[in-house]
Amino acid sequence: MTSRTTTAWAAPYADGPVSATVPIPGSKSLTNRSMLLAAIADAPSTIHRPLLARDTRLMMAALAGLGTGIQHGDDDTVVVTPRPLRGPASVNCGLAGTVMRFVPPVAALAQGSVDFDGDPRARERPLGAILTALRSLGVDLDERAQALPFRLEGRGSVPGGVVTIDASSSSQFVSALLLAGARYEAGVDVRHDGKPVPSQPHIDMTVALLRGRGVQVDTDEPHRWRVSPGPIAALDQEIEPDLSNAAPFLAAAVVTGGSVTVPRWPQSTTQAGDALRSVFALMGAELELGDSGLTVTGTGTVRGVDLDLHDVGELTPVIAAVAALADSPSYLRGIAHLRGHETDRLAALATELRALGAGVRETEDGLSIEPRPLAGGLFHTYDDHRMAHAAAVLGLRVPDLLVDDVATTAKTLPDFAGAWAAMFR
Repeated sequence: MTSRTTTAWAAPYADGPVSATVPIPGSKSLTNRSMLLAAIADAPSTIHRPLLARDTRLMMAALAGLGTGIQHGDDDTVVVTPRPLRGPASVNCGLAGTVMRFVPPVAALAQGSVDFDGDPRARERPLGAILTALRSLGVDLDERAQALPFRLEGRGSVPGGVVTIDASSSSQFVSALLLAGARYEAGVDVRHDGKPVPSQPHIDMTVALLRGRGVQVDTDEPHRWRVSPGPIAALDQEIEPDLSNAAPFLAAAVVTGGSVTVPRWPQSTTQAGDALRSVFALMGAELELGDSGLTVTGTGTVRGVDLDLHDVGELTPVIAAVAALADSPSYLRGIAHLRGHETDRLAALATELRALGAGVRETEDGLSIEPRPLAGGLFHTYDDHRMAHAAAVLGLRVPDLLVDDVATTAKTLPDFAGAWAAMFR
């Protein structure tokens, strides 16, 4: 491994195949959904191996600010004790979509006012659909509010009922309503009207977690989800590793012809990151899922791909980085919704990959990537953790690649730089 010192992070360059076992902390998506459900359950819940990173700490702080008991047993355990929700309260959403979208439907059950705000970029992220939906369900919100910041006036209960929503820009709009719906007087009957909902696995995850806590969820009709009113059972739960955060580490094996194992990879899961197994196989890697976890072994060949990533868009930055190192062009489709993520990921990837020398064209719903010889330089992350992951992967094969803000990875993966460096020890 070679690197150079600078005020930016010098992405480690791999002189040969990377061989490592990399434990991955808990899933952000599972942690935040589980924390929120535990806060409105009928008794205390214990959550084992939760992710403790910026996004999940923001969720814990939001729930604690509303009155929920949050007790840290140790790094591997959090006990969540439901208590009456109340305001006044202020919720800092940071740049966490799960906080800015999942907490308002629950905060509507509080008694009192709740103010929401977040990072500057958070004020640009799509939020109007969920706010409009909450108003139609009987929640008191400023009629003019379509984004952060906004104030919600909790009345202690929400009538609930039927709501039609366009969730084509984010599956989180659907999940947000489903997570709180069992506590609404009439439950919720969510009907999607618009282009296909992206990231369907995240809705499947939400439904599975609700059913695991005894909530009745009807999904028999396409584009419709009905949650019956009723209690949410307390549950002791162990959080799976965050499979999406495993992407750059597994990609290291693919692009260096090495071998990387991620322990505790589940045999069955609703996480979108499980799609990495099929994606990296298509890109030329060999994979083995067994008792020790998932092992990805590079073959020395990285193939270009034509992929529809509509349901797994969060994997796009790392896949794009691998594609830029492939032996043939790649076409990544179905991901127009990434323009509304932590940054406009399509524009950001196109800009940064082109700056290194890759041939990249931004399409209506994705990216066309033509591999070319790449040269080092400063890779901008745009406050986006997954852009930093992509840069780290590229740095393995591109000498002198600098990353302007690797610390942004703390959003979902504490000490990413340390875990990355540990692969070379």
